[in-house]
Amino acid sequence: MEIERKGGLFIISAPSGSGKSTVIQQVMEEVKNLSFSVSYTTREPRSGEIHGKDYFFVSEAEFEAMIAADEFLEHARVFDKFWYGTNRRQVETLLHRGQDVIMDIDVQGALQLMVRQDIPHTSIFIIPPDDTELKKRLANRNREGETEIQRRLETAKKEIRSLNSFDFLVINDVLDKAVENVCAIVLAQRLKINRIKNVKQVTNLFNMEDIDD
Repeated sequence: MEIERKGGLFIISAPSGSGKSTVIQQVMEEVKNLSFSVSYTTREPRSGEIHGKDYFFVSEAEFEAMIAADEFLEHARVFDKFWYGTNRRQVETLLHRGQDVIMDIDVQGALQLMVRQDIPHTSIFIIPPDDTELKKRLANRNREGETEIQRRLETAKKEIRSLNSFDFLVINDVLDKAVENVCAIVLAQRLKINRIKNVKQVTNLFNMEDIDD
């Protein structure tokens, strides 16, 4: 039996270097009917990144114009360098179609979204097993020097203090296990009663109108 369900928003955030993008990529390969929210950013594309698939790459002027037009659900300047933001129309359109939407956003943006009452959401915080592993992963990316790595480690400590604001915690120690845990959260949230568009679709199968409480 196919039950028509409302779209749900899954906010996934983590300190830089925790591996959330890799987790999300594999979750999307495992779970059907899961759409990715493509963020806007003012940074330059990295090797292999595609405009419109990984990010929408825009200028500072374009981004600031979008802020002024209230086109973002959330936006933040990350590490005092580049803007990142989530387009309101993109997410709302997918949700109205009954699609589940998964978001890969920084902790600042996640906290902005999680206080909103107009969009039901599930938030997942991903962390590595410890700070030693986090430093190792940042170093292995070969994108930051030692000074920047230390800065990101200090930022990570501040972000982890926001843990209580999230619904779920996933420790990315073993990648396959982390992916399995996120998949389990997504699938479990889909089964919530409040995700059903029309509960009578279910109760009518059992002639509930003829049964007294």
